[in-house]
Amino acid sequence: MKTGPALEVKNLSIKFGDFTAVDDVSFSVARGEIFGFLGANGAGKTTAIRTLCGLLVPSSGSALVGGLDFSDGGKGIKKIVGYMSQKFTLYNDLTVGENLDFAAGLRKMEPRYAAERRRELFELIGFDRPLSTMVASLPGGVKQELALASAILHDPEVVFLDEPTSGVAPASRARFWNLIRKLTEMGKTVIVTTHYMDEAEQCGRIALMSAGRLIALGSPEELKRGAFPGPMAELDFKGTEDVEFIRSLEKAPGLLELFPHGMRWHAAFRDQAALSAALTGLPPSVSSRPVEPSLEDVFIRIIEGAER
Repeated sequence: MKTGPALEVKNLSIKFGDFTAVDDVSFSVARGEIFGFLGANGAGKTTAIRTLCGLLVPSSGSALVGGLDFSDGGKGIKKIVGYMSQKFTLYNDLTVGENLDFAAGLRKMEPRYAAERRRELFELIGFDRPLSTMVASLPGGVKQELALASAILHDPEVVFLDEPTSGVAPASRARFWNLIRKLTEMGKTVIVTTHYMDEAEQCGRIALMSAGRLIALGSPEELKRGAFPGPMAELDFKGTEDVEFIRSLEKAPGLLELFPHGMRWHAAFRDQAALSAALTGLPPSVSSRPVEPSLEDVFIRIIEGAER
């Protein structure tokens, strides 16, 4: 059994001409961990993942994937990783069986072993339709599960999932995340990018990226405590925002952050005394209640704050 981290990244930078897509990033991922990348479009998440899959060679810095480096151009790494891209990766005009046979051929898998793996993965995802089923006829959630099966057909150690549930129904997203947890129970390491905050909450640790740089790293709870060390209140203006009150609150001593949250506002303070002083004597049109910060709040404070 292999020991050491599944990923070890040190001062990794990836450049395209004068443009730096990933800028001096360092982190490690333990074996069997669900590790998330969170950030806006263009933050560098996909470029980092493609590099760690062996598809791009680092411009500088180093990366070990399953203990392997890029000395062979990433060929060794490609054999031990599975990659599911943002775009749907199966061919709609082929059958389920033809798609998986094609994936097995690309990996140069022995036919008997490929058939055995296919049966195992169909059992894992609960797929019971004929191999002759056209992929185009399948629901979106089932297609994504088949794409996952195709990505891990060769039984990789590390699985990279780039926004795997984009555009599928909430029920299908929940089912897909059950599959991710099953993979880690089987000893796989999963690195996933997502725009959904409820999905990010299910990661063991999260790396927040902005403009190619890693600006925060930790578990969801660690990120929340780091961004919001004091209490938070949710303000309900009952349909009509009190602009004068908001402006006065922006000047309150001890206010860390004030921002809209759906139809309401969230106000974070340094400590309970600052919160109590600021919210004493609320206008009749405003009500407040204590709330715990969400990852969406963390995203706004850390990433959007860094961009500002």
